[in-house]
Amino acid sequence: MSGPVAAPSNTGSPADVPRVAPARLTAFITGALQAAGLPENDAATVASLMVEADLRGSDTHGVIRLPLYLRRLKAGGVKARPNIRVVQEKASTALVDGDNGIGHLVMRFAAMTAIEKAKRTGVAWVGARLSNHAGPAALYAMMPLAHDMIGLYLAVGSNNHLPPWGSTENLLGTNPLAVAIPAGEEPPIVLDMAPTVAAFGKVRLKMQRNEELPVGWMIGRDGKPLTDPKRADEGLLLPIGDYKGSGLSLIIGLLAGTLNGAAFGRDVIDFVKEPGKATNTGHAIVAISVEGFMPVADFKRQVDVIVRTMRGAERLPGVERIWLPGEQSHLKRQDRVAHGIPMPKPLRDSLDAAVRDLCVAPLE
Repeated sequence: MSGPVAAPSNTGSPADVPRVAPARLTAFITGALQAAGLPENDAATVASLMVEADLRGSDTHGVIRLPLYLRRLKAGGVKARPNIRVVQEKASTALVDGDNGIGHLVMRFAAMTAIEKAKRTGVAWVGARLSNHAGPAALYAMMPLAHDMIGLYLAVGSNNHLPPWGSTENLLGTNPLAVAIPAGEEPPIVLDMAPTVAAFGKVRLKMQRNEELPVGWMIGRDGKPLTDPKRADEGLLLPIGDYKGSGLSLIIGLLAGTLNGAAFGRDVIDFVKEPGKATNTGHAIVAISVEGFMPVADFKRQVDVIVRTMRGAERLPGVERIWLPGEQSHLKRQDRVAHGIPMPKPLRDSLDAAVRDLCVAPLE
């Protein structure tokens, strides 16, 4: 039996990769989005969330997505000035219409709506439709933490790369699930996962670097392992736990997509290949007030005990440390706040190229 391996370095990048200060990157993204048509406040909000993704080590869902967002804005696939609003609600539920705005704005609005409702009712479930890609799931699951709440986030992926179990047709996405649970002295528990062995963003990163895909990430339509990055677009992602991962993607899609009147299954638009089309992306956010169950301080103290118990469990040979969900991202954030966000030259070049026509100064 093989055990868990030691965690990578806190930065997640080689030591010789240049870095950029979070404030500088935020200003750069804000300027680019504003030049693309977003109001200044909206541009700043999206920029801060994108940089937060990079600070936490979600390098496939942060500033690396800016060129794609700019292409979609230019092509008309995303509305720069949406009218994001609640269109249906009850005491503990709401449905948000994103009016085809950038997903970060839609989901922040949905999360704030859920938090305010949960303050009154103890728990709230808010769905969203007519949205777009919103970055990593953890961003939104963590928003209720500041209010002593547990956060749960679900979304329909922005393209389909996973077949129903036993099929060769990609009808499901890497539909993310994130849960954030507050702690006391310890970092919060933050689980952010896809129902596949690897999210397609990681596959795309291997494609860009022309690196071989690990066995177990994808298969071809012949059912055999696919490791050639040049063939990734014709492959099928493998779910975690075989049929269980496929079933989890289905359930998430029904709750975040179908329940909200958002796209799912064959209706999902590939936001990379069709930048001029609205995706009608669906999300769901749940906020649960801890004080509805016990005093907040007692709960956080008990979570701390559980965290330390798990971390202190007897380890397999060769395992240096047991990591709980969110711990590595927490350490990466501390490092990157202090020393900057890694900015490899290919990424910097792609960002500068993306803003060249917008008369935005290059990222220095």
